[in-house]
Amino acid sequence: MIDAISEVNLDEKFLKAHSTVPDESPVFEGHFPGNPLVPGVLMIETMAQASGIMIMHTIDFAKIPLLAGVKNAKFRDFVGPGTKLDITAEFEHEGSGFAVMNAQLHVEGKRIANAQLTYTIMPFPSEKLQNMIKDQVADMKKAALAG
Repeated sequence: MIDAISEVNLDEKFLKAHSTVPDESPVFEGHFPGNPLVPGVLMIETMAQASGIMIMHTIDFAKIPLLAGVKNAKFRDFVGPGTKLDITAEFEHEGSGFAVMNAQLHVEGKRIANAQLTYTIMPFPSEKLQNMIKDQVADMKKAALAG
């Protein structure tokens, strides 16, 4: 769901990323015919992906974070096709095999969604998946530089 990662700050432990909602998607068929909207669960997924990428940066992609909980999710506005989202993810707490992140979505500087996300951090199930994720994140960073 993330198109580009524009900033990863390991000292302050935050990430900035961007995503453009596609003009057409099968999800819009049910949400809602004639008035397409991004479902809240996909907004959470966008924030979760950014948060997970931030966690992996802090541990040099040695393990994979798995979303374990969502708290205090708030949705303040509708998101439709073509919307350009700015995503931020920052650490609230980490330790003992878990991390708690605070994430937000903004459109043109206006916060439209936020949530507190909890992750359990586990070994990758395979080296192939680990390498695939590293490559995808590298491509997201390149996209930010190109665009």
